[in-house]
Amino acid sequence: MTMGAGGKEESEANFRLLLLVLMVLQNSSTVLVGRYTRTLVEKSELYLVNHLIIVTELGKMFLSFILEYHTTNGQLLSSMKRNIIDRPLDFLRILVPALLYLIQNTLLYTALSNLSAPLFQVTYQSKLLTTAIVSVFMLNRKYTFQQWVCLGTLGVGVAIVVLGEKKKSSEGDDVSNELDDAPEQSLKIGLVAVAISCLSSALAGVYFEKVVKNVGISDGSAPVSLWMRNIQMSFFSIIIAVLQKTYNENKALTDGDEDGILEKPFMFGFTAWVWVLICLQSGGGLLVAAVIKYADNVLKGLATGVSVVFATACSFVLFGTVIGLQFVVGATTILGSVWFFSNGAASKGTAASTSSAALAEPSVEMKPILPR
Repeated sequence: MTMGAGGKEESEANFRLLLLVLMVLQNSSTVLVGRYTRTLVEKSELYLVNHLIIVTELGKMFLSFILEYHTTNGQLLSSMKRNIIDRPLDFLRILVPALLYLIQNTLLYTALSNLSAPLFQVTYQSKLLTTAIVSVFMLNRKYTFQQWVCLGTLGVGVAIVVLGEKKKSSEGDDVSNELDDAPEQSLKIGLVAVAISCLSSALAGVYFEKVVKNVGISDGSAPVSLWMRNIQMSFFSIIIAVLQKTYNENKALTDGDEDGILEKPFMFGFTAWVWVLICLQSGGGLLVAAVIKYADNVLKGLATGVSVVFATACSFVLFGTVIGLQFVVGATTILGSVWFFSNGAASKGTAASTSSAALAEPSVEMKPILPR
């Protein structure tokens, strides 16, 4: 009996370690591949982000259909009728986070087009700060003194990194553009895109948490599964992205097609690396769900920190990104803040009741550590 329990604990520990490795690889690969597909390609051959989002959401929906079919033992149609047709108002509530996540995803690719992979990785960690502030106002959530100190320190670390990058760009080094026709990069546009993306992610995640916590309480019905929520989210994301595509095309017709939108058919510029990015993005959300369900917040925070370091090292090797002392100091400050904040959150979560933890779990699953 003892040997069996010990073997089970060892197996669970190995599984959590596997999730950590996969999370680090997915986070780092998404940023690096995304950066590669947006900056090392001629502008005339560049794919449209809107097309990428549509295909990615279709991939997520397809994977979620498979998982929901498996979870319900083949009762996928019955689950869709029960959770969509019979509960239209609950279904429509997912429209809000879907719209916010679409804004987030669109701006993330704008940021990747204008920032180096290490700078993007580090500045994107400020979403922890925006999520905490939004949670205080929308959920009346309280944080420990240690966590607020970590949030303040995180802001300082981001400032150090950004100031260092500004100093580098003011020196006029454009060596990173390997192609004469490579898209022009702007530090200011990249930072604004990251800031709005972090806010959109926070609002979407916290709002979704409110939605999930009300499920199964007001009308006594069973909670909606994570995979069904992913199906609902992808559905609205696809609808919004298609409308956005139509709007952009009509605008190009009337105001002029400066970006070549009309000249690029659907999925134009989808090279092998772009399809790799789509697979990473489609599977990334499902992987985050597994990390949160089978591990804990400490593992998630550790995966975030390790992925930043790993992606920075890869960017140095692959793209020749120069890593200065100021970046190292800022990145270390940010990673330390994320680590101690996650520890504080985990300690607080351990003290909470099991029912509360189970209720909050789906909301955490829908907030990826990096771009979805």
